[in-house]
Amino acid sequence: MKNKKVAVTGGLGFIGSHLVEALCQENEVVIVDNESSGSIKNINHLEFDNISLEFGDITEINLKKIFDGCDYVFHHAAMASVPESVANPLKCNLVNVTGILKVLLAARDNEVKKVVFASSAAVYGDCNNLPLSEDIPIKSVSPYALSKAAGEMYCQLFTDIYQLPTISLRYFNVFGPRQDPNSQYASVIPHFISNILNEKKPVIFGDGEQSRDFIYVKHIVNANLSACQTDQTGSFNIATGKRTTINQLVPIINRTLGKSIDPIYDEPRPGDVKHSMADVSKAKLLGFNPSTNFFEELSETVRWFVENQRN
Repeated sequence: MKNKKVAVTGGLGFIGSHLVEALCQENEVVIVDNESSGSIKNINHLEFDNISLEFGDITEINLKKIFDGCDYVFHHAAMASVPESVANPLKCNLVNVTGILKVLLAARDNEVKKVVFASSAAVYGDCNNLPLSEDIPIKSVSPYALSKAAGEMYCQLFTDIYQLPTISLRYFNVFGPRQDPNSQYASVIPHFISNILNEKKPVIFGDGEQSRDFIYVKHIVNANLSACQTDQTGSFNIATGKRTTINQLVPIINRTLGKSIDPIYDEPRPGDVKHSMADVSKAKLLGFNPSTNFFEELSETVRWFVENQRN
């Protein structure tokens, strides 16, 4: 993609900043963010004149004005914490459901070519029918998950009745450089790296045998770029189709850092699912085929944390 004007809500966040980094090479990028979970530090290394920043809450800022002239909108602004959504479901609904509705209205009114919505594998709930395919009924077990499911439904509704092309990408467990280890809903990976790097025992909630489909952030970026350049609409799993247990992570990180710090175990967190792994066959319609090397990508992430000492 090049010579386009695009908007990235949540563009200062972990995933959003990586997306901005890729887009700004050959496009004009407008970032919408309130720094509730993201940081301007995530794009400080980008020295491009074609990046502009609009500070404000997604539910309050004038998106219709901001999206004027935009070809594509990538919506990543959200309350992304399951525990926080359980504690404050009203706020979760405001940010995630009202937020996507405002994005869609502004995109419709500006005749945007496509909206790419960052959804989540959390919409599947604690389903044991693995691998998880997009035709499995949604069974959300947290307000966060329910809000993402509602966002997908709004996207499909706007496609059906307003002819606004939309696509929802169900991210599984994303990890990579610049992920905030202090975030409640960050992947366990930055938590573990930060703790072990600082000689602290990583905390595993539950028995550690829960499994996740971890996907490197660069593949998420590629999925977003592919999504807006295809005629496909609807919901798609974005993952690797493989799973790793939480217990397997600690020795890998220890080995990369040259340490031997054992984890400690705590009670499972409410709203967390036991196992998660995607069926990624449908995503091939987007041209998405994640040939990944998890251990190499994990080591690359560890090295980034060592070099930047983020704790």
